[in-house]
Amino acid sequence: MKDVTNRLKNRANRRSFLRKGLTAGTATLGAGLLTNKLSAINQDPDGSGKLTKRDAAILRFLAAVETIESDLWVQYNELGGIQDKERPELGGGGSMPYTEALKNLDEDMDQYIHDNTDDELSHWRFLNAYLVSKGADPVNLDPFRTLPSSKASGALQIGRLTNLMQLTVDTSWYTRYRDDEHNPDLDPKFVFPQAVPTLAEGRHPAIPRTDSDLTPKDHIQAIANTAAFHFCFIEQGGTSIYPALALSVKNLDVLRILLSIGPTETAHFQTWHDKAGNAVSDPLAPLRDPKEPSLFFPNLNDPPGRKLFQTNLIMPEPCPFLSRDLPVCSIIRPINIKAMDVVNAFTADGLFIGQSKEFFEFFRDLAADADSPTGEE
Repeated sequence: MKDVTNRLKNRANRRSFLRKGLTAGTATLGAGLLTNKLSAINQDPDGSGKLTKRDAAILRFLAAVETIESDLWVQYNELGGIQDKERPELGGGGSMPYTEALKNLDEDMDQYIHDNTDDELSHWRFLNAYLVSKGADPVNLDPFRTLPSSKASGALQIGRLTNLMQLTVDTSWYTRYRDDEHNPDLDPKFVFPQAVPTLAEGRHPAIPRTDSDLTPKDHIQAIANTAAFHFCFIEQGGTSIYPALALSVKNLDVLRILLSIGPTETAHFQTWHDKAGNAVSDPLAPLRDPKEPSLFFPNLNDPPGRKLFQTNLIMPEPCPFLSRDLPVCSIIRPINIKAMDVVNAFTADGLFIGQSKEFFEFFRDLAADADSPTGEE
């Protein structure tokens, strides 16, 4: 890390590090509005066979995000997913009490976790490989894998990019997708209520930190419930950022990539949205964590008839879109966001507690490039 720190002292050195230090390690990794947009997009905008700086910057940022998502999903899979050898990263021993608590939300949770992990790994590798195929710089965050693993039985003791043991989970996505009167793109100052207010305060584990977290049953269930809401928080971010950045690309293949990967993030979110509802309904709710009494999962169906919290309303309610003069429409929301918003949301989530200053500078630099019209800050 000392060598990495020295090479990241300024932007010029960061770019040198990106070109020289990362390429070798990742080269083998694997209707009217749309018409107007497509007319401005070419397979190869300047005939050079290369990506524009902005397109490359967008793909690099997304490759970094997918790397981060892969890291956290690998940790979830080690303790709560199916243990197999489909990919080398899907090792670990599993934690039966944690897996069983997750299965209280849905019997197939371990399979879903496994498949979500597999998907994110494929996104990360594809994006980096595509960048390399176009002569562009890939992204490798391996120098920043310095955070500790869970000490619970079943977790591999390796360096991590993300911290799943001190999370502050924003659960406003839950009401945002049920609200039929407000759209964050049209109402940026409107505050959507938290589904589980106590999750959005303090620091909570989403995986067992040690084997002492495996008992009592209500404690490990609270940890599993936290994970379920965190799954949704992560995947709703991907649901929004891909269409948002797709509005800025120039290359037709890059557009295809964003419009093809983005919907898989939405599929993930839809799945986890359904499962999270089981944590805040009968028979699991209400539940108070006996070891962390401040953490409370209410029964959101009690009293009945509260549409904003009803747990089986998992499809996006139609809401105002583009203009309130038009009929309401069921949509992804928000998409009026930038790459830096993702960095800020992940940081506020607690994912990077313990990370180095250099990591934050590097990640923010990638986001700034993706947001810049020129692809360079």
